[in-house]
Amino acid sequence: MHPQDVKKLILIFDHLIELGATVIVIEHDLELVMNCDYIIDMGPWGGSEGGTVVVEGTPETVAACAQSITGRYLKEALTKS
Repeated sequence: MHPQDVKKLILIFDHLIELGATVIVIEHDLELVMNCDYIIDMGPWGGSEGGTVVVEGTPETVAACAQSITGRYLKEALTKS
C-alpha cells in the first residue's frame, strides 16, 4: 500500500473505533502495526515454519521481544518516531 493510503486507512480505523467498532487487521505495514493497540505476532516464518504465536501485546511489547522478527523492525521504527 502507498504510505498515503495507509494514513487514510488509519484514520478510517480510528473513526470506526470511536464509533465502538472492533477492528482486526492482518498486515505487515509497520506504520499500520505501530498504530495498533494490540498485536498478535505469528511466526517465526511463513508456511510450515509459521503458525506459532511468537509474542502478543502492545507495539512496545512486541518490539521488546528478541524472538520476534516483526519486533526487530518495530523497535527501530518506534525509536525513530
